[in-house]
Amino acid sequence: PQAPSTRKDIRDCSVDPPYLPPTAINTTARLAALRGTMQTHGIHAYIVPSTDAHMSEYISERDARLGWLTGFTGSAGTAVVTQDKAALWTDSRYWTQAERELDCNWELQRTTWIESIGMWILKAVPVGGNVGLDPFLFSIDIWKSYSRALHGSGQTLLPLETNLVDQAWGDQRPLPSSSEIYSLPAEFTGSSWQEKVAGIRQRMEQHVRQPTAVLLSGLEETAWLFNLRGDDIPYNPVFYSYTLLTNTTISLFVEGSRLSAAARESLLSACPGPLCVELQEYGQVSAHLRRYAQGNVTVWLGTEYTTYGLYGVIPQEKLLEENYSPVMMAKAVKNAHEQELLRAAHVRDAVAVIQYLLWLEKMVPQGKVDEFSGAQHIDELRRAQEHNRGPSFQSISASG
Repeated sequence: PQAPSTRKDIRDCSVDPPYLPPTAINTTARLAALRGTMQTHGIHAYIVPSTDAHMSEYISERDARLGWLTGFTGSAGTAVVTQDKAALWTDSRYWTQAERELDCNWELQRTTWIESIGMWILKAVPVGGNVGLDPFLFSIDIWKSYSRALHGSGQTLLPLETNLVDQAWGDQRPLPSSSEIYSLPAEFTGSSWQEKVAGIRQRMEQHVRQPTAVLLSGLEETAWLFNLRGDDIPYNPVFYSYTLLTNTTISLFVEGSRLSAAARESLLSACPGPLCVELQEYGQVSAHLRRYAQGNVTVWLGTEYTTYGLYGVIPQEKLLEENYSPVMMAKAVKNAHEQELLRAAHVRDAVAVIQYLLWLEKMVPQGKVDEFSGAQHIDELRRAQEHNRGPSFQSISASG
Protein backbone atom coordinates (compact mmCIF):
# COMPACT_ATOMS: atom_id res chain seq x y z
CA PRO A 1 0.00 0.00 0.00
CA GLN A 2 1.10 3.54 -0.75
CA ALA A 3 2.18 5.61 2.22
CA PRO A 4 -0.20 8.56 2.78
CA SER A 5 1.05 11.72 1.05
CA THR A 6 3.09 14.00 3.27
CA ARG A 7 2.63 16.92 0.86
CA LYS A 8 0.61 19.75 2.34
CA ASP A 9 0.10 21.68 -0.91
CA ILE A 10 -2.17 19.11 -2.62
CA ARG A 11 -5.44 17.43 -1.61
CA ASP A 12 -5.60 13.93 -0.13
CA CYS A 13 -9.07 12.39 -0.57
CA SER A 14 -7.96 8.96 0.70
CA VAL A 15 -7.92 9.99 4.37
CA ASP A 16 -10.93 10.55 6.62
CA PRO A 17 -11.71 13.41 6.87
CA PRO A 18 -10.12 14.34 3.49
CA TYR A 19 -7.16 16.72 3.64
CA LEU A 20 -7.55 19.91 1.57
CA PRO A 21 -4.81 22.54 1.17
CA PRO A 22 -5.78 26.21 1.77
CA THR A 23 -5.79 26.74 -2.03
CA ALA A 24 -8.71 24.30 -2.57
CA ILE A 25 -12.19 25.75 -3.13
CA ASN A 26 -15.30 24.27 -1.46
CA THR A 27 -17.65 23.58 -4.40
CA THR A 28 -20.42 21.66 -2.58
CA ALA A 29 -22.98 24.50 -2.75
CA ARG A 30 -22.09 25.34 -6.36
CA LEU A 31 -22.54 21.74 -7.48
CA ALA A 32 -25.85 21.50 -5.61
CA ALA A 33 -27.11 24.65 -7.38
CA LEU A 34 -26.05 23.29 -10.81
CA ARG A 35 -27.63 19.88 -10.12
CA GLY A 36 -30.88 21.63 -9.20
CA THR A 37 -30.98 23.43 -12.57
CA MET A 38 -30.05 20.17 -14.36
CA GLN A 39 -33.02 18.43 -12.74
CA THR A 40 -35.35 21.23 -13.80
CA HIS A 41 -34.20 20.81 -17.44
CA GLY A 42 -34.23 16.98 -17.36
CA ILE A 43 -30.46 16.75 -17.87
CA HIS A 44 -28.49 13.72 -16.62
CA ALA A 45 -24.98 15.07 -17.42
CA TYR A 46 -23.81 18.60 -18.20
CA ILE A 47 -20.55 19.44 -20.00
CA VAL A 48 -18.72 22.67 -19.04
CA PRO A 49 -15.78 23.85 -21.22
CA SER A 50 -13.11 26.43 -20.40
CA THR A 51 -13.75 28.72 -23.37
CA ASP A 52 -16.18 31.52 -24.28
CA ALA A 53 -18.63 32.11 -27.15
CA HIS A 54 -15.76 33.21 -29.44
CA MET A 55 -13.45 30.23 -28.85
CA SER A 56 -10.96 32.62 -27.19
CA GLU A 57 -7.81 31.14 -25.67
CA TYR A 58 -8.00 33.69 -22.85
CA ILE A 59 -11.36 34.61 -21.33
CA SER A 60 -12.90 37.28 -19.10
CA GLU A 61 -13.88 36.65 -15.46
CA ARG A 62 -17.53 36.66 -16.55
CA ASP A 63 -16.86 33.68 -18.83
CA ALA A 64 -14.80 31.69 -16.29
CA ARG A 65 -17.61 29.18 -15.71
CA LEU A 66 -15.26 26.22 -15.33
CA GLY A 67 -13.19 28.13 -12.74
CA TRP A 68 -16.24 29.16 -10.73
CA LEU A 69 -17.79 25.67 -10.74
CA THR A 70 -14.64 23.65 -9.98
CA GLY A 71 -12.22 26.07 -8.30
CA PHE A 72 -9.65 25.11 -10.98
CA THR A 73 -8.13 28.20 -12.63
CA GLY A 74 -5.97 26.63 -15.38
CA SER A 75 -6.57 27.93 -18.91
CA ALA A 76 -7.63 24.57 -20.40
CA GLY A 77 -10.03 21.95 -19.10
CA THR A 78 -13.48 20.38 -19.33
CA ALA A 79 -15.85 19.41 -16.52
CA VAL A 80 -18.76 16.97 -16.58
CA VAL A 81 -21.33 16.88 -13.78
CA THR A 82 -24.01 14.23 -13.16
CA GLN A 83 -26.39 14.00 -10.18
CA ASP A 84 -23.82 12.02 -8.15
CA LYS A 85 -20.44 12.52 -9.84
CA ALA A 86 -18.22 15.36 -11.02
CA ALA A 87 -15.01 15.07 -13.06
CA LEU A 88 -12.44 17.47 -14.52
CA TRP A 89 -10.26 16.67 -17.56
CA THR A 90 -7.05 18.65 -18.09
CA ASP A 91 -3.57 18.18 -19.57
CA SER A 92 -0.25 17.55 -17.84
CA ARG A 93 0.60 21.25 -17.48
CA TYR A 94 -2.14 21.51 -14.86
CA TRP A 95 -2.26 18.23 -12.92
CA THR A 96 -0.47 19.57 -9.84
CA GLN A 97 -2.45 22.81 -9.95
CA ALA A 98 -5.72 20.86 -10.13
CA GLU A 99 -4.72 18.80 -7.06
CA ARG A 100 -4.16 22.09 -5.22
CA GLU A 101 -7.41 23.77 -6.27
CA LEU A 102 -10.05 20.99 -6.45
CA ASP A 103 -11.91 19.71 -3.41
CA CYS A 104 -12.89 16.04 -3.00
CA ASN A 105 -16.18 16.49 -4.89
CA TRP A 106 -14.10 16.17 -8.08
CA GLU A 107 -12.35 13.30 -9.86
CA LEU A 108 -9.29 14.47 -11.81
CA GLN A 109 -8.97 12.82 -15.23
CA ARG A 110 -5.42 13.15 -16.56
CA THR A 111 -6.27 13.45 -20.26
CA THR A 112 -8.10 15.82 -22.60
CA TRP A 113 -9.39 13.34 -25.18
CA ILE A 114 -13.05 13.75 -26.03
CA GLU A 115 -13.18 9.93 -26.42
CA SER A 116 -12.18 9.67 -22.72
CA ILE A 117 -14.89 12.16 -21.71
CA GLY A 118 -17.40 10.22 -23.86
CA MET A 119 -16.46 6.89 -22.22
CA TRP A 120 -16.89 8.41 -18.75
CA ILE A 121 -20.32 9.80 -19.72
CA LEU A 122 -21.40 6.41 -21.16
CA LYS A 123 -20.61 4.75 -17.82
CA ALA A 124 -22.08 7.53 -15.64
CA VAL A 125 -25.33 8.26 -17.51
CA PRO A 126 -28.14 5.72 -17.99
CA VAL A 127 -29.27 4.68 -21.49
CA GLY A 128 -31.90 7.18 -22.64
CA GLY A 129 -30.24 9.94 -20.59
CA ASN A 130 -29.79 13.53 -21.79
CA VAL A 131 -26.31 15.03 -22.00
CA GLY A 132 -26.67 18.83 -21.98
CA LEU A 133 -24.34 21.57 -23.15
CA ASP A 134 -24.43 25.20 -24.26
CA PRO A 135 -24.02 25.13 -28.08
CA PHE A 136 -22.58 28.67 -27.98
CA LEU A 137 -19.51 27.44 -26.04
CA PHE A 138 -18.43 24.60 -28.37
CA SER A 139 -16.77 24.85 -31.75
CA ILE A 140 -18.36 23.04 -34.68
CA ASP A 141 -15.60 20.37 -34.67
CA ILE A 142 -15.78 19.71 -30.91
CA TRP A 143 -19.58 19.42 -31.06
CA LYS A 144 -19.20 16.84 -33.85
CA SER A 145 -16.59 14.95 -31.78
CA TYR A 146 -19.00 14.66 -28.82
CA SER A 147 -21.74 13.60 -31.19
CA ARG A 148 -19.49 10.81 -32.56
CA ALA A 149 -18.40 9.76 -29.03
CA LEU A 150 -22.03 9.27 -27.93
CA HIS A 151 -23.36 7.93 -31.27
CA GLY A 152 -25.41 4.76 -30.92
CA SER A 153 -25.30 4.88 -27.11
CA GLY A 154 -28.97 5.65 -26.61
CA GLN A 155 -28.00 8.95 -24.97
CA THR A 156 -29.05 12.27 -26.45
CA LEU A 157 -26.69 15.25 -26.87
CA LEU A 158 -28.99 18.15 -26.05
CA PRO A 159 -28.12 21.77 -26.92
CA LEU A 160 -29.55 24.15 -24.30
CA GLU A 161 -29.70 27.86 -25.11
CA THR A 162 -29.92 28.59 -21.35
CA ASN A 163 -26.48 28.17 -19.77
CA LEU A 164 -27.06 26.12 -16.60
CA VAL A 165 -23.82 27.26 -14.91
CA ASP A 166 -24.89 30.90 -15.40
CA GLN A 167 -28.23 30.05 -13.76
CA ALA A 168 -26.48 28.43 -10.78
CA TRP A 169 -23.95 31.31 -10.55
CA GLY A 170 -26.81 33.83 -10.43
CA ASP A 171 -26.13 37.42 -9.38
CA GLN A 172 -22.63 36.49 -8.15
CA ARG A 173 -21.50 36.28 -11.78
CA PRO A 174 -19.20 39.21 -12.71
CA LEU A 175 -20.76 41.95 -14.85
CA PRO A 176 -19.80 42.42 -18.51
CA SER A 177 -17.03 44.92 -19.25
CA SER A 178 -18.11 48.54 -19.65
CA SER A 179 -14.72 49.98 -20.68
CA GLU A 180 -14.30 52.04 -23.83
CA ILE A 181 -13.79 50.53 -27.29
CA TYR A 182 -11.38 52.82 -29.13
CA SER A 183 -9.90 53.34 -32.61
CA LEU A 184 -6.29 52.38 -33.21
CA PRO A 185 -4.36 55.49 -34.37
CA ALA A 186 -3.73 55.44 -38.14
CA GLU A 187 0.07 55.23 -37.68
CA PHE A 188 -0.33 51.76 -36.12
CA THR A 189 -2.52 50.21 -38.81
CA GLY A 190 -1.41 48.74 -42.09
CA SER A 191 -4.47 50.12 -43.88
CA SER A 192 -7.81 51.80 -43.16
CA TRP A 193 -10.80 49.64 -42.23
CA GLN A 194 -12.50 50.69 -45.47
CA GLU A 195 -9.56 49.26 -47.47
CA LYS A 196 -9.72 46.04 -45.45
CA VAL A 197 -13.47 45.67 -46.09
CA ALA A 198 -12.91 46.26 -49.83
CA GLY A 199 -10.18 43.56 -49.80
CA ILE A 200 -12.49 41.01 -48.12
CA ARG A 201 -15.33 41.79 -50.54
CA GLN A 202 -12.92 41.23 -53.41
CA ARG A 203 -12.07 37.77 -51.99
CA MET A 204 -15.81 37.02 -51.81
CA GLU A 205 -16.25 37.93 -55.49
CA GLN A 206 -13.25 35.82 -56.54
CA HIS A 207 -14.33 32.71 -54.61
CA VAL A 208 -15.73 29.95 -56.81
CA ARG A 209 -18.79 29.63 -54.50
CA GLN A 210 -19.59 33.38 -54.72
CA PRO A 211 -20.49 33.82 -50.99
CA THR A 212 -22.84 36.72 -50.25
CA ALA A 213 -21.62 37.23 -46.65
CA VAL A 214 -18.75 36.54 -44.25
CA LEU A 215 -19.52 35.83 -40.58
CA LEU A 216 -16.81 36.79 -38.07
CA SER A 217 -16.91 35.23 -34.60
CA GLY A 218 -13.26 35.42 -33.47
CA LEU A 219 -12.79 38.60 -31.41
CA GLU A 220 -9.49 39.48 -33.10
CA GLU A 221 -11.17 39.26 -36.53
CA THR A 222 -13.57 42.15 -35.85
CA ALA A 223 -10.92 44.14 -33.96
CA TRP A 224 -8.51 43.82 -36.88
CA LEU A 225 -11.10 44.53 -39.59
CA PHE A 226 -12.30 47.82 -38.07
CA ASN A 227 -8.96 48.90 -36.47
CA LEU A 228 -10.69 48.93 -33.07
CA ARG A 229 -9.34 47.80 -29.70
CA GLY A 230 -10.73 47.16 -26.21
CA ASP A 231 -9.77 45.39 -23.00
CA ASP A 232 -12.62 42.98 -22.26
CA ILE A 233 -10.16 40.10 -21.72
CA PRO A 234 -6.95 40.45 -19.66
CA TYR A 235 -3.78 40.60 -21.83
CA ASN A 236 -5.83 40.78 -25.06
CA PRO A 237 -6.79 44.06 -26.77
CA VAL A 238 -10.21 42.82 -27.91
CA PHE A 239 -13.91 43.41 -27.15
CA TYR A 240 -17.04 41.25 -27.41
CA SER A 241 -18.43 41.45 -30.93
CA TYR A 242 -19.54 39.67 -34.09
CA THR A 243 -19.56 40.95 -37.67
CA LEU A 244 -21.69 40.02 -40.66
CA LEU A 245 -20.15 41.53 -43.80
CA THR A 246 -22.17 41.24 -47.03
CA ASN A 247 -21.49 42.55 -50.55
CA THR A 248 -23.43 45.74 -49.77
CA THR A 249 -23.89 45.99 -45.98
CA ILE A 250 -21.84 45.75 -42.76
CA SER A 251 -23.43 44.73 -39.45
CA LEU A 252 -21.33 45.06 -36.29
CA PHE A 253 -22.84 43.38 -33.20
CA VAL A 254 -21.42 45.21 -30.21
CA GLU A 255 -22.55 47.24 -27.22
CA GLY A 256 -22.64 50.55 -29.11
CA SER A 257 -22.64 52.75 -26.00
CA ARG A 258 -19.05 51.64 -25.31
CA LEU A 259 -17.63 52.98 -28.59
CA SER A 260 -15.52 56.12 -28.21
CA ALA A 261 -16.75 59.19 -30.08
CA ALA A 262 -13.91 58.82 -32.61
CA ALA A 263 -14.64 55.11 -33.17
CA ARG A 264 -18.33 55.76 -33.71
CA GLU A 265 -17.61 58.62 -36.12
CA SER A 266 -15.18 56.44 -38.10
CA LEU A 267 -17.73 53.62 -38.47
CA LEU A 268 -20.67 55.85 -39.41
CA SER A 269 -18.88 58.42 -41.61
CA ALA A 270 -20.01 56.82 -44.91
CA CYS A 271 -23.70 56.32 -44.01
CA PRO A 272 -25.81 55.52 -45.89
CA GLY A 273 -23.93 53.28 -48.33
CA PRO A 274 -21.92 50.06 -48.68
CA LEU A 275 -19.23 51.37 -46.28
CA CYS A 276 -21.73 52.33 -43.56
CA VAL A 277 -21.42 50.15 -40.45
CA GLU A 278 -24.82 49.34 -38.96
CA LEU A 279 -24.46 48.97 -35.19
CA GLN A 280 -26.57 46.13 -33.76
CA GLU A 281 -26.91 44.81 -30.21
CA TYR A 282 -24.33 42.12 -29.39
CA GLY A 283 -27.05 39.67 -28.28
CA GLN A 284 -28.98 40.00 -31.58
CA VAL A 285 -26.51 38.11 -33.77
CA SER A 286 -28.44 34.78 -33.82
CA ALA A 287 -31.78 36.40 -34.66
CA HIS A 288 -30.19 38.60 -37.37
CA LEU A 289 -28.36 35.63 -38.89
CA ARG A 290 -31.54 33.53 -38.88
CA ARG A 291 -33.38 36.27 -40.83
CA TYR A 292 -30.50 36.74 -43.27
CA ALA A 293 -30.24 32.98 -43.92
CA GLN A 294 -33.87 32.88 -45.15
CA GLY A 295 -32.79 34.59 -48.39
CA ASN A 296 -30.88 33.27 -51.40
CA VAL A 297 -27.51 33.56 -49.64
CA THR A 298 -24.22 31.78 -48.92
CA VAL A 299 -22.46 32.52 -45.62
CA TRP A 300 -18.68 32.06 -45.49
CA LEU A 301 -17.29 31.24 -42.05
CA GLY A 302 -14.20 29.87 -40.32
CA THR A 303 -15.00 26.70 -38.38
CA GLU A 304 -12.13 27.24 -35.88
CA TYR A 305 -13.84 30.25 -34.28
CA THR A 306 -17.54 29.73 -34.98
CA THR A 307 -19.65 28.02 -32.32
CA TYR A 308 -22.07 25.20 -33.07
CA GLY A 309 -24.84 27.50 -31.80
CA LEU A 310 -24.34 30.02 -34.64
CA TYR A 311 -23.50 27.34 -37.21
CA GLY A 312 -26.83 25.62 -36.51
CA VAL A 313 -28.78 28.80 -37.40
CA ILE A 314 -27.67 28.62 -41.05
CA PRO A 315 -29.09 25.86 -43.31
CA GLN A 316 -26.33 23.47 -44.39
CA GLU A 317 -26.72 24.19 -48.12
CA LYS A 318 -26.19 27.93 -47.49
CA LEU A 319 -22.84 27.48 -45.75
CA LEU A 320 -19.32 27.89 -47.08
CA GLU A 321 -17.04 26.33 -44.45
CA GLU A 322 -13.27 26.74 -44.27
CA ASN A 323 -10.98 26.38 -41.25
CA TYR A 324 -10.35 30.12 -41.13
CA SER A 325 -12.36 33.06 -42.43
CA PRO A 326 -10.90 35.28 -45.18
CA VAL A 327 -10.35 37.96 -42.51
CA MET A 328 -8.15 35.61 -40.46
CA MET A 329 -6.17 34.78 -43.61
CA ALA A 330 -5.77 38.46 -44.58
CA LYS A 331 -4.78 39.39 -41.01
CA ALA A 332 -2.00 36.78 -41.08
CA VAL A 333 -0.22 38.51 -44.00
CA LYS A 334 1.51 41.67 -42.80
CA ASN A 335 2.19 44.51 -45.23
CA ALA A 336 5.47 46.45 -45.25
CA HIS A 337 4.29 49.04 -42.71
CA GLU A 338 3.04 46.38 -40.29
CA GLN A 339 6.34 44.46 -40.65
CA GLU A 340 8.25 47.62 -39.78
CA LEU A 341 6.05 48.18 -36.71
CA LEU A 342 6.56 44.55 -35.58
CA ARG A 343 10.36 44.88 -35.83
CA ALA A 344 10.33 48.18 -33.92
CA ALA A 345 8.18 46.63 -31.17
CA HIS A 346 10.63 43.72 -30.86
CA VAL A 347 13.58 46.13 -30.60
CA ARG A 348 11.84 48.04 -27.78
CA ASP A 349 11.06 44.76 -26.04
CA ALA A 350 14.66 43.56 -26.48
CA VAL A 351 15.87 46.70 -24.72
CA ALA A 352 13.69 45.82 -21.70
CA VAL A 353 14.94 42.20 -21.71
CA ILE A 354 18.61 43.29 -21.88
CA GLN A 355 18.03 45.75 -19.00
CA TYR A 356 16.45 42.86 -17.09
CA LEU A 357 19.37 40.46 -17.70
CA LEU A 358 21.81 43.13 -16.53
CA TRP A 359 19.71 43.72 -13.39
CA LEU A 360 19.62 39.95 -12.71
CA GLU A 361 23.43 39.73 -13.00
CA LYS A 362 23.73 42.33 -10.24
CA MET A 363 20.85 41.20 -8.00
CA VAL A 364 21.01 37.39 -8.03
CA PRO A 365 24.46 37.13 -6.39
CA GLN A 366 23.15 39.39 -3.60
CA GLY A 367 20.24 36.97 -2.99
CA LYS A 368 17.77 39.82 -3.50
CA VAL A 369 15.51 38.41 -6.23
CA ASP A 370 13.08 35.50 -6.56
CA GLU A 371 10.94 34.42 -9.53
CA PHE A 372 8.01 36.61 -8.49
CA SER A 373 9.92 39.85 -7.88
CA GLY A 374 11.85 39.14 -11.10
CA ALA A 375 8.62 38.86 -13.09
CA GLN A 376 7.35 42.12 -11.54
CA HIS A 377 10.60 43.89 -12.44
CA ILE A 378 10.58 42.86 -16.12
CA ASP A 379 6.95 44.06 -16.36
CA GLU A 380 8.08 47.46 -14.99
CA LEU A 381 10.94 47.67 -17.51
CA ARG A 382 8.57 46.85 -20.36
CA ARG A 383 6.01 49.40 -19.15
CA ALA A 384 8.69 52.11 -19.36
CA GLN A 385 9.04 51.50 -23.12
CA GLU A 386 7.14 53.81 -25.51
CA HIS A 387 3.71 52.60 -26.75
CA ASN A 388 3.58 49.75 -24.17
CA ARG A 389 0.00 48.61 -23.41
CA GLY A 390 0.94 45.81 -21.00
CA PRO A 391 2.08 42.19 -21.43
CA SER A 392 0.36 39.71 -23.76
CA PHE A 393 0.26 37.13 -20.95
CA GLN A 394 1.35 36.95 -17.33
CA SER A 395 5.15 36.66 -17.20
CA ILE A 396 6.19 33.02 -16.79
CA SER A 397 9.21 33.04 -14.53
CA ALA A 398 11.23 30.09 -13.24
CA SER A 399 14.79 29.38 -12.12
CA GLY A 400 16.78 26.38 -10.99
